[in-house]
Amino acid sequence: MEKTEKKVKTVKRKKKAIKLKSGDFWLMLFTLMLVIFGVIMVFSASYYYSISQDGNAYSYLLRHGMWVLLGFGVMILGAAFDYRRYKKFALPIFIASVLLLILVLTPLGQTTNGATRWIRLGPVTIMPGEIAKIAAIMFVAWFLSEDRDRIKSLTRGILPLVGVAGLYGALIIMQPNLSTAITVCGIIVAMMLVAGLKWRYVLTAGGVGAAGILSILLFMKDSYWYSRLTSFTDPFADPLNEGYQAVQSLLALGSGGLFGVGLGKSIQKNLYLPEPQNDFILAIIGEELGFVGILLLIVLYCLFIWRGVHIAVNAPDQFGVLLASGIILMVAIQVILNIAVVTSSMPATGINLPFISYGGNALLIFMFSAGVLINISRHGPKNTGVN
Repeated sequence: MEKTEKKVKTVKRKKKAIKLKSGDFWLMLFTLMLVIFGVIMVFSASYYYSISQDGNAYSYLLRHGMWVLLGFGVMILGAAFDYRRYKKFALPIFIASVLLLILVLTPLGQTTNGATRWIRLGPVTIMPGEIAKIAAIMFVAWFLSEDRDRIKSLTRGILPLVGVAGLYGALIIMQPNLSTAITVCGIIVAMMLVAGLKWRYVLTAGGVGAAGILSILLFMKDSYWYSRLTSFTDPFADPLNEGYQAVQSLLALGSGGLFGVGLGKSIQKNLYLPEPQNDFILAIIGEELGFVGILLLIVLYCLFIWRGVHIAVNAPDQFGVLLASGIILMVAIQVILNIAVVTSSMPATGINLPFISYGGNALLIFMFSAGVLINISRHGPKNTGVN
């Protein structure tokens, strides 16, 4: 009898160990597919720009490849580190992210193309706006999971998080970086909805925001924000200044048609579209691979988000639910905003295409976040890798 009980306990321990070693296979696969596709498109999009800037057609590819290798390292780290431990670090990470956003506005900040969004530390540049995204996700997940009733209280839950969103938004807009501010604030509000925020608060906030935009359109026609809010509606009205990027992006998408002109055969990347390997890489994808190529990429993002939602639903605790939800919301919001910018559906502003665009800070954050999702899936009530 005792031997039988010991065998049963041993089998249970082994099953548990196997479960903890496994992760969501499909999420890993979709992440790998996105990253590899990103490497291919960064090389294609940056080919002529690399020659122009560095005299070497492979310079951006080599740098991006280095970031991808580092990305896999942080992804493995995120997958191995118990996500529940982030509760202890959520508040310090939040404070550190705010301090970095303040530092970027000091002489330590590096200004490029009229925007101050980076802090240079020797050969490395830090983009505090990217760090703010994951910091906000961890902080909100911790804050709302510590007491589930906080989201029902205006003073104990809603107003403090509105203050956090306002602080992040104000500091990031001062860079200026409208798209990142929208992303961070959107993540916080959406996570509050996941936690149980009532829609009337969201509608009230939306009404206040709409009133603010309307006041700019009616009474501030000579301001910077008026030009940013209206230039995208007709970029061809000023194709050489405010509307230049949008015009070149639309020309790329239009040239691609249904099936594209062929991989590597883009015309707009030949120094017409500024830095095509970054925020407007989707325009090059559309030109070279056509509408079908963009559609397949969107399907791949949807599959990634589907697995993320599955992980969130099966998370063993409220912190895991909110943490996974925040990561998926970050990816979804950023994909939507990037598509909106590239198609001139919103003002042109810097926003990376997740896992695809060139840029070390953003790539590391997204790959680390994918690792965190994998870790959450390892602690679920059932193996999410085959469901």
